[in-house]
Amino acid sequence: MHVAMYYNNHDVRLEELPKPKIGPQELLVKVIASGICGSDVLEWYRLKKAPLVLGHEITGEIVEAGEAVKNYKVGQRVFVAHHVPCNKCRYCLDGNHTVCETLHTTNYFPGGFSEYIRVPAINVESGVIILPDEISFEEGTFIEPLACVLRAQRMIDLKPSQSVIILGAGVSGLLHLMLARALGAAKVIITDINEYRLRVAKELGADAAINAKEELPSRLLQENDSRLADQVIVSTGAPSAFAQGLACVDAAGTILFFAATQPGVAVPIPVNDFWRKSIKIMHSYGSSPQDALRAAELIGEKTLPLQKLITHRLGLAQAGLGFKLVAEAKECIKVIIEPHKEPINLSSYIKPSIKK
Repeated sequence: MHVAMYYNNHDVRLEELPKPKIGPQELLVKVIASGICGSDVLEWYRLKKAPLVLGHEITGEIVEAGEAVKNYKVGQRVFVAHHVPCNKCRYCLDGNHTVCETLHTTNYFPGGFSEYIRVPAINVESGVIILPDEISFEEGTFIEPLACVLRAQRMIDLKPSQSVIILGAGVSGLLHLMLARALGAAKVIITDINEYRLRVAKELGADAAINAKEELPSRLLQENDSRLADQVIVSTGAPSAFAQGLACVDAAGTILFFAATQPGVAVPIPVNDFWRKSIKIMHSYGSSPQDALRAAELIGEKTLPLQKLITHRLGLAQAGLGFKLVAEAKECIKVIIEPHKEPINLSSYIKPSIKK
């Protein structure tokens, strides 16, 4: 079978691997759609494991089921989670699934940017969701990133009366925008340095879309009735965004670090000021199986206009182009790789599905 083998952001090669063989408790899934995540192009994170097959936002069709598999059958359309928790350790039992050691060591093989994946027994047990007819394969690729966003907003307990500022208008930032809107946030403001993404954010319902190069606290006061934000969500790894986020939170507010910096980067915290103002700092990584189920429900309800985020659909042979587009972050939001799709003629390809 063909795979897109990642060496670095500018070197993704179409290679061949044997089609996986499955065990009695495993599934073989034909990958129909696989989204490129922003974390896939973080070279400081990925290069140490390269070469490898990436891709963790997949949907597909079960083509083989092991003899001991009871709840799934050949022909079913599914979403498959790459990381799953043990659901038994003290972290899982306390609701902290994303720090479970099992979650950090599980995965399907070889990765979502391939024609087929082998789904291990533990992933079959708690990481497979049957897609209802109302969820397309494309929409199903958003289950994983939306689940992460759901967990994050659940942790900060976003309330309808609150104002939110989201720093970073990539896919995660725009999903945060959509979800905050769906939850009824009083005001949702978003920032980025990319004017294309800011236009998209306005189309998706942002009350204000501010270029992050501006003096952000002052602009926030102008847009938010002379108040800083109740909830600050940092959804970009740019160090400047972390500093801006610290300056944008109101008294009794919360800062959520949804993104991470590069290793070794220190972010100065005004501890005394935050102590006096009862400001909380939180982090959110990953999601739980329950978050994935809720994400699938929301997608099935058509609550969020996810199709508007998809700007590119490419075949497996053009995965390298997809990585280039995501890494450059110009007029691109979500890139979907379709491993069984014939390569497109790029000269006639109209890339953005979102109007300028």
